[in-house]
Amino acid sequence: MAVQIRPDKRGLRLASLADAAEQLGISVKTLRRRISDGTVRGYRVGRLIRVDPDELRERLVSEIPSAK
Repeated sequence: MAVQIRPDKRGLRLASLADAAEQLGISVKTLRRRISDGTVRGYRVGRLIRVDPDELRERLVSEIPSAK
């Protein structure tokens, strides 16, 4: 399934919670918790909540250092 990302008036690319969660392999509930605790910013568009996929990757995805 292709994730639809639409830029808003400020140039933000916003995605639905379901699309963003699927893309990262997490649940929508986890994504809502991260918005609630301030780890990720959510944007209200009417009654809908959207997130910036680029911000999600920056804040939720981290590299695991390899031990050599």
